[in-house]
Amino acid sequence: MKIQLNTQGLIPAICQEHGSGKILMHGYVSQESIKKTFETGNVWFYSRSREKLWCKGETSGNFLKLISISADCDNDTLLLTVKPTGNTCHTGEYSCFFNKVDQHVEYQAAEVSSGILEEVYSVIQSRKTSPQENSYTAQLLEKGAGKIAQKVVEEAGELAIAAVQRDLDNLVEEAADLLYHSLVALADADVPLKRVWSELDRRRRA
Repeated sequence: MKIQLNTQGLIPAICQEHGSGKILMHGYVSQESIKKTFETGNVWFYSRSREKLWCKGETSGNFLKLISISADCDNDTLLLTVKPTGNTCHTGEYSCFFNKVDQHVEYQAAEVSSGILEEVYSVIQSRKTSPQENSYTAQLLEKGAGKIAQKVVEEAGELAIAAVQRDLDNLVEEAADLLYHSLVALADADVPLKRVWSELDRRRRA
């Protein structure tokens, strides 16, 4: 069996109470969190907002003891059968699923995450095929690989300086500048992002 990861390298996981069948919570797990779950017997998740592993119950003491893990027919969602040691929801409710939904429900857009790289790359590609007036991206692409490479070197240097100086606000801005100009360089050379993701995956497993 091969578990299918999403584009963030995660797998949605539903926790179901052993015996009663009650659905307790939903979260995301990674390869590392599943490994720690099997090693410790307590369920570990991956927090997308904090970008780190976390053990359910590490602050409340209400752990989820693992009984078994099953995958759905597409191997892209997991069902964790667990034995809770207390209330599962951080609100104090036994289950996280207690809010009733009707046809008047309102919706909220997802927070920006690493998927923004894919979106920015898509925009850069569109500027390459359909240049827009007054677009910095289109102008940069028009100047060619030499100018793009110069900007990548320039932004890398500014990022390094900000890192040494511990100028955190500037460090964030320069990191974004370097990522953006790197994406422009990739688009200019017609390199698909999935090749970069594959290379990072190779290094992660090395």
